[in-house]
Amino acid sequence: MAKGRTLRRIRNSLIGIVVVLGLATAWFAWAVRLEDPLDKGETATVPVRTHGADGRWHVGRNWLGRDSAGLYEAYIEGGDLERGLAYGALARELIAEQERIFTDRLRQMIPNVRLGMLKYFTAWYDRDLDEHVPREYLREIYGVSRSMSDAYDGIGPKYMRSLNYHAAHDIGHALQDLAVVGCTSFAAKGGRTDDGHLLVGRNFDFWMGDDFSREKLVTFIRPTEGIPHVLVGWGGFMGAVSGMNLEGLTVTINAARSALPFGARAPISIVTRDILQHAATIDEAVAIAKKHEVFVSESILVASARDGRAVIIEKAPDGMGVFDPGGDLVTCANHYQSERFANSAANQANIRESDSMARFRRMDQLVDSAGTIDPVKAAAILRDRYGMNGAPIGLGNPMAINQMIAHHGVIMRPADRRIWVSAWPYQMGAFVCYDLRDVFARCAMDSISGPIHDPSRTIAADPYLSTAAFAEQQWWQEQRTRIALAGMTGKTIAFTPAEEARFLAAAPDSYITRIALGDLHRMRGGMAEAADHYRAALALPLPSLQERTRLEERLRECDQTTTAP
Repeated sequence: MAKGRTLRRIRNSLIGIVVVLGLATAWFAWAVRLEDPLDKGETATVPVRTHGADGRWHVGRNWLGRDSAGLYEAYIEGGDLERGLAYGALARELIAEQERIFTDRLRQMIPNVRLGMLKYFTAWYDRDLDEHVPREYLREIYGVSRSMSDAYDGIGPKYMRSLNYHAAHDIGHALQDLAVVGCTSFAAKGGRTDDGHLLVGRNFDFWMGDDFSREKLVTFIRPTEGIPHVLVGWGGFMGAVSGMNLEGLTVTINAARSALPFGARAPISIVTRDILQHAATIDEAVAIAKKHEVFVSESILVASARDGRAVIIEKAPDGMGVFDPGGDLVTCANHYQSERFANSAANQANIRESDSMARFRRMDQLVDSAGTIDPVKAAAILRDRYGMNGAPIGLGNPMAINQMIAHHGVIMRPADRRIWVSAWPYQMGAFVCYDLRDVFARCAMDSISGPIHDPSRTIAADPYLSTAAFAEQQWWQEQRTRIALAGMTGKTIAFTPAEEARFLAAAPDSYITRIALGDLHRMRGGMAEAADHYRAALALPLPSLQERTRLEERLRECDQTTTAP
């Protein structure tokens, strides 16, 4: 009898646990669900694309192709859902490939168990994301998501994945302080440019591996409501990290140090997309930025042909500031400059501890020394790999304007409505020029044949790409990534003495080389060898107090291990 009662209690307890878990799962699924942003009775059928004689894919008047420099180009028009559906159908292979690269990178960095936890954390964290994104962009993103791959449905429903990917930059920035890998930009005018009008240059240093940045997508959008505009990004991404509209207003974003937010807000790239589509002046851009609450701290460099000037809109979860230096040059790195934030404790700590000020000063120096800047000189500035006064600081050093990791470089002339976009690799490939007035005029007449860029204005690729040194440093980059991933995952990798010598010879003046070799030996238990490499790194140009502190901590751990009885 006693045994039977015990078994019944165990059975009832197990049933209770199953019921509780089932209810918890059902509640979680309900809490994180995203309602389809469709009107009652509305459907979202993916259109059929056709391959034209011009080598492009077509859906009605929408199309996608690839130019001779390797840049993908797309044109979409119409209402929000219509645009998204057409874009998804046209770019489905690009979207699938970028999602594969993104998820593969996460799997390399995060063990499966933790990756599963991250999936649920992200779903919970972003559960209210749709409440902070304008409905127009929700519908466009939903349309795109209809063409996403089934292969990743285990991560989440397609619409949820697509929307969350637009917040990936913000979440990663907040959780990992991605501002330490910083973008740098400038806007010059007056006596600083060859024609006196605004000239904008920027590097976008959001790195998820070379494969991620290889296939850039330049998307021209003519919305039913709003201003035609162009975005520079990647497959499936409808936000604006770099772009210009037909009124001659440009936007670029630079991350700043941010506190961990407590819940979803508007992704910064959606805020800037809203600005591009609906603002012709700086005042209009500021008004749009003001109405959005954001995840993280970000600087938005806005230049306006109509106003003939540029400012930086500084957005943060706790407020907003606008910085207007009032002169002929605006420089933007990864710290704040406005009266609202400049003297805050967090910003002052960022200036002291990060590499932002080093790049800021180098950018000012390069602009000052260039004389009157034209697009060719702007490209040279964006490709600069050196420190102050041209001092060598080692490959990949975050103090450099060009860290050889950029997804893209962009140069813009708002008054002329021209934008130059760098082809692979990084900002070192050719800068391809697009005239927005010409592209949109031709697309309006549905008369696209031949290239849409202006070949006469192409800026040649950096000659460095054809050198043996560049080829060797590409190998260096691959090995650096291999070692870093091994450290994250705890896996051992084969690295022969000959490979170690080659790695060191490829970038001997880079502190990154020495840290990587130190990490490699530490993973193998060679603490004395690791300590030697860490000491060598400390003697090389280091980008920040943060990096020096981390390096000194590794060295202490090695020294303590080697001196322990």
